[in-house]
Amino acid sequence: MTSTIPEFPQLLDTAAGLANDFALTAAHHDATGDFPFANFDRLHQAGLLGLVTAREHGGLGGGLMEAQALIAEIGRGEPSTALVLAMHYNSQYALRKSGKWPRHLVQRIVEASRLGPALINAAQAEPGIGSPAHGKPPETIARRDGNVWRISGHKNYVTGIPILKWVNLLALTDEPQPRLASFLVPTNAPGLRVEKTWNAAGMRATASDDVILDNVVVPAEDITEAQPASEPLRREEGPTAFFFSLIGAVYHGAARAARDRLASFVTTHAPASLGAPLSTVPHIQAGLGDIEVRLATSTRLLRSLAEDVDAGRPVGTDGMTVRHVVIDNAVAVTSLALELAGNPGLNRDFQLERHHRDTLTARSHAPQNHMIRTIAAKAALSRHAAPQVAEPPAVAVKPRLKAVG
Repeated sequence: MTSTIPEFPQLLDTAAGLANDFALTAAHHDATGDFPFANFDRLHQAGLLGLVTAREHGGLGGGLMEAQALIAEIGRGEPSTALVLAMHYNSQYALRKSGKWPRHLVQRIVEASRLGPALINAAQAEPGIGSPAHGKPPETIARRDGNVWRISGHKNYVTGIPILKWVNLLALTDEPQPRLASFLVPTNAPGLRVEKTWNAAGMRATASDDVILDNVVVPAEDITEAQPASEPLRREEGPTAFFFSLIGAVYHGAARAARDRLASFVTTHAPASLGAPLSTVPHIQAGLGDIEVRLATSTRLLRSLAEDVDAGRPVGTDGMTVRHVVIDNAVAVTSLALELAGNPGLNRDFQLERHHRDTLTARSHAPQNHMIRTIAAKAALSRHAAPQVAEPPAVAVKPRLKAVG
């Protein structure tokens, strides 16, 4: 791949080495749910937390191509770390591309990032309404009180909360003309507490816990974005595709790890009844071939999307479509790997069942696949319905027959 960052090949090699190290403790974090703080210290020391941060702010200015490759590599080693990193990249990319964030907030983030890991993630989903993708306004309310906002509410699935320095939190203002506004809220703010609720089958070290806000005070000027509440939540095409692509890359990395584990097993394990490695069995070869086809397809889709986003070309809803296919492929790969490995694959020490649980958990990301398919179906139906409304049905004309003779 070509990159606008001259040193990116070396950075990717560094990421591969880190992924190998992270893989050594991945089973521990999966079993205990302990957050992998040490992984982020090493990512910071390697300069990888600033991959997509603007160059003028001390970052590397990378695009989706670079972010995607690095996230997939880290996902191969420890996908919970990769998901938190992907969320951070998404926030940094939005900050860089939107041009709407107040200068003082940008400066605050830049200065903190120089001192150590200073991660950000959005806090949008809520227990009562789910994701904003469902179209409901947040129940978290921001009330204006002089020169501050007082925010109260309940957010869930705040991925990476133990290490986040801020959450970019969506709330509904109580103004005469309410707005949907995002506030940069420090995670150590008085009145903000974390409720440990994350206990999913996979991605167990993401600490995607709940955040409760009780009269949390935020300066009046600490709004990152705002729009009328009467309008659907705005999503810009490029940044949205960037986000969806990185989510797909996390689980693509986990699927690659499953493939690697299976390939290692079938080439080295030779049952006495067979007298040769399992890799010589046609059924095993066919299954591994299926896995390779799926991984190659996902790689190509992710790369093509990244090229378009980085070039500024229109991508429409391709971001969510690609994420749908990549996640489906990842689940299929890990499921087939388990099947081909037989009984050994079901042993927790074998790693495959962990990779499978991690990819299954990908289906929790909004919008879920059934919603993506519904969006695609409605778009297709509207394209086909439009000409039928504009053009009345043709009426057959009965020919007149002239008598001859």
